[in-house]
Amino acid sequence: MTFEWTMVPTPDGRELEVMTSGPPDAFPLVYITGSPTAIAEDPAMATWSAERGWRLVGYSRPGFGESSRQPGRTVADAAADVATILDALGHDRFVVLGWSGGGPHALACAALLPDRCAAAATLAGVAPYDAEGLDWTAGMGAENVEEFMLAVTHPEQLWDVIEPQAPDLANLTGAQVAEMLSGLTDEVDRAALTGEFAEVVAATFRRAVINGVGGWHDDDLAFAGPWGFDLKDITVPVSVWQGAHDLMVPFGHGEWLAANIPTAKAHLYPDEGHLSLAAQMARILADLSERAGGV
Repeated sequence: MTFEWTMVPTPDGRELEVMTSGPPDAFPLVYITGSPTAIAEDPAMATWSAERGWRLVGYSRPGFGESSRQPGRTVADAAADVATILDALGHDRFVVLGWSGGGPHALACAALLPDRCAAAATLAGVAPYDAEGLDWTAGMGAENVEEFMLAVTHPEQLWDVIEPQAPDLANLTGAQVAEMLSGLTDEVDRAALTGEFAEVVAATFRRAVINGVGGWHDDDLAFAGPWGFDLKDITVPVSVWQGAHDLMVPFGHGEWLAANIPTAKAHLYPDEGHLSLAAQMARILADLSERAGGV
């Protein structure tokens, strides 16, 4: 499997780190990873994408990997960055898949690029912090609760929590991932964190902090603040995938998103977690293709 890396300039003078796999003229799947992660070479994801005849297009959000930081960014800003990347690669229409913290950014593409985004999927994606009727932290692991509560109430103290974690992330190995995430996983997700998948997850964490924790900080503030668009305005097809064993982004987030996105199709599983959904990827991409009209 061949991967190509490039830096794409943005109109405001930043650069975005982009990784692609597959023929340049194939239909693009934009893949947006979670938080705090950067894009990394993922042979399984590239294979699943290739099996559909798609070109895999992944990028690191501002402040992660080699992408320039963008302090004060909102979730909505991701749509402009994705459009810039696709323009640089020569693509118009696309489908988008966002996992975990990538979910809101995939929804931004659906909401703000309706003429280009054929369909979107969110896997274990975060709901807005101000979601009416949702107890946002119910069922969430204690580490994430502490982090997000600081982002909401004392953002100036957030650095004190995340910066000390950077050295461990920078040196993380696949064999260490399950232990590192032990407070945020149960037996379902721990069973999934093996082999090549664990190695890829570790690589996304290592690459996230190449240039510090600015992207992590900015992600947390973006999730906790106004997203910059209304989910009820989404008109393109959206699929919501969520597992009840998820301690990072609780099941209630998926239920809420499925109920509050007008075009949502729910895939809510009592026996899946946050990471175990990787085993469903072939089905996830097949569903995304179907919802996009068979691209």
